[in-house]
Amino acid sequence: MAHRHLHRIIFGDVDPMGYAYYANYFRWFEIGRAELMRQAGYPYRRLEDNGFHFPVTQTGCRYLRPIQYDDQIVIETTISDLGRVRIRFDYRILRLEDDAVLAEGFTVHACLDAAGRMARMPTDLSDRLSDDENGSDIG
Repeated sequence: MAHRHLHRIIFGDVDPMGYAYYANYFRWFEIGRAELMRQAGYPYRRLEDNGFHFPVTQTGCRYLRPIQYDDQIVIETTISDLGRVRIRFDYRILRLEDDAVLAEGFTVHACLDAAGRMARMPTDLSDRLSDDENGSDIG
């Protein structure tokens, strides 16, 4: 499953030098992940309402080219590993105007129940996330 989301860089996303602050990339990864889950028909709210949580257990990012104020970026999110109790999302951030790859990253999440114990991922969620549908909210 893959998803593409369009995002415009606001002034609050950049540092005093005019470049995107490094920690914001992880916020953009979260946006991409949340939109992919929404596209799959399983937004995070539904996951939590069913008593599950997906905390981040590992993350990484390679910063390849600078992002600046008012750039339009595409957050491309895919699932590269879907296990019984964990999931890995991969991300690419591209500049809309020329498709240049600006950053690549990943997050790994554990599936926990309401008590905070490792839990098997809900079957309906696993089925939806293993679907090969591609989505985009880029007009």
